[in-house]
Amino acid sequence: MRMRKKKNLSRRILACERFVLKSPEEYFKMPEVFAANKLARLEIGCGKGGFLCETAMREPDVEFYAIEKISNVVISAMEKAKAANLDNVRFVIDDATRLLNFVPAGFFDRIYINFSDPWPKARHAKNRLTHIDNLLMYKRVLREGGQLWFKTDNEEFFDFSIGQFDAAGYTVLWETRDLHSSEYAAQNVMTEYEERFSGMGMRIFSARVSPN
Repeated sequence: MRMRKKKNLSRRILACERFVLKSPEEYFKMPEVFAANKLARLEIGCGKGGFLCETAMREPDVEFYAIEKISNVVISAMEKAKAANLDNVRFVIDDATRLLNFVPAGFFDRIYINFSDPWPKARHAKNRLTHIDNLLMYKRVLREGGQLWFKTDNEEFFDFSIGQFDAAGYTVLWETRDLHSSEYAAQNVMTEYEERFSGMGMRIFSARVSPN
């Protein structure tokens, strides 16, 4: 089903302009966006922004970047950040591979991948955000000791991802096949999607990994 284009999309994005990095030239200047020496974190595919904005509010001394290639989706996240006056959040409307080709090496201490498209057909495996090719790219922009935090509701995608983490040279710090019933639940920040489907009794699969 095709998503209906939101009304006044261009005007609404313009109203949130101060939160947006618009070009590769601006990606190169990412260290200048916020004060120097802060921790920097990236959410790939931020959806409506519930997780991003809640996490940014909890950690005001950390700088958060979010990339989402569909402007019709990301506008909700941008408006949440604006309404909350979150000065520690910036957005990129683009494909993640383009952003990460321009980000300085070792820039992020953490990358979040929350409920990304599992691309269930085997022939589409290279499109998965946890495919080895992408994981090797993330390693370049993660600093020493950095982590990737991963959540999904798709068990086959989770199993695939665990295998790819190993193949790409990541250490699994912990994993769980039922996040909300685990010891890690208390510190979990839910996405809108997660709230909806966990409320229906679906299990959430999660792992935290770090490059070797």
